[in-house]
Amino acid sequence: MSWSWKLGRIAGIDVRVHWTFLLLLGWIILATLGGGATLGQTLGAILFVLAIFACVVLHEYGHAMVARRYGVPTRDITLLPIGGVARLQRMPEQPMQEFWVAVAGPAVNLAIAAVLLIVLLVLGRVEAVTEAAVLGGGFVAGLLQVNLLIVAFNLLPAFPMDGGRVLRALLARKIEYLRATRIAAGIGQAMAIAFGIAGLIWFNPLLLLIALFVYLGAEAEARMVEVRSAVRDLHVDDAMMTRFTTLAPFDTLQRAADELLAGSQQDFPIVENGSVLGVLRRDDLVKGLKERGGEAPVLDVMHEEICAAISAEELQPALDRMQREESPVMLVMTEGRLAGMLTLENVGELVMLRRALQAGGSPALPRQAAAA
Repeated sequence: MSWSWKLGRIAGIDVRVHWTFLLLLGWIILATLGGGATLGQTLGAILFVLAIFACVVLHEYGHAMVARRYGVPTRDITLLPIGGVARLQRMPEQPMQEFWVAVAGPAVNLAIAAVLLIVLLVLGRVEAVTEAAVLGGGFVAGLLQVNLLIVAFNLLPAFPMDGGRVLRALLARKIEYLRATRIAAGIGQAMAIAFGIAGLIWFNPLLLLIALFVYLGAEAEARMVEVRSAVRDLHVDDAMMTRFTTLAPFDTLQRAADELLAGSQQDFPIVENGSVLGVLRRDDLVKGLKERGGEAPVLDVMHEEICAAISAEELQPALDRMQREESPVMLVMTEGRLAGMLTLENVGELVMLRRALQAGGSPALPRQAAAA
């Protein structure tokens, strides 16, 4: 995730923190000191919030470890002000596998709450559970309450939270996966609107932020599943662009900038004597112009690691590989030579055209239209 810093690597998964998390800590410091709290109380509040987010990290590791059991790696775990995100490379498509991945996170928080309850029992302080406030009262009792709140919140049937995924998994046992996704996403967006209205009525910025996160997350999940469903029967050569511009290694960055402005192509294969040497991505071009000027050769700033596919392979695995490698473009090869380019934008256009033709009674998109 962009604008985040790596904290460490545990069990083969990077743990990162988004810069906005610092805003939360800053707000806590200002709120506690501004309210007349002592420095010790302020440090205690910060420690409590850090303990909460440690529980959030464990929650996300619950998802990641169960997903790993089903052969799904996790790219990283990122801490945000409203919680954490475990970026799985994909969700298991078998409904019960998705069910167990989804419930694993809340199960971790239940286990943490159980351990904290045992601690309170040993200390003879069970009554502190009902007395604790989120940022006040006993530290252990407050942390127990927060873990129970995390469980309750995450199990709301609102995509993209765990409860929404549980709902989809259960629906997908009875109905088609795409329809199950649409139902779960629709419920999630309806709940997001409710959160937003509540946030406006009570002037609660956190509720508004949660509403935005849930609404956009539900929409993105539904769109991703629709794309996967639409391309299930396609191959790479059905979606690749066959009309594109290549650059030679000693073409200047100014030449690349001119080509970028002249058309819609944003990434350029670097080819010499029929061999692909790399790809000049738009971000590389902008950075190169800033640091080296327009006369520098594209060879100096091109991306040498190439995300490539064979034209005859299935489209969905190729898209999964693009996502896994976080590449905006995939070069398509036929018999060792560059035959086309694959971008997410072109795939999106293909899906849109297929839907339009199917709505008009045509069963498929002609190959020449897909490759344009």
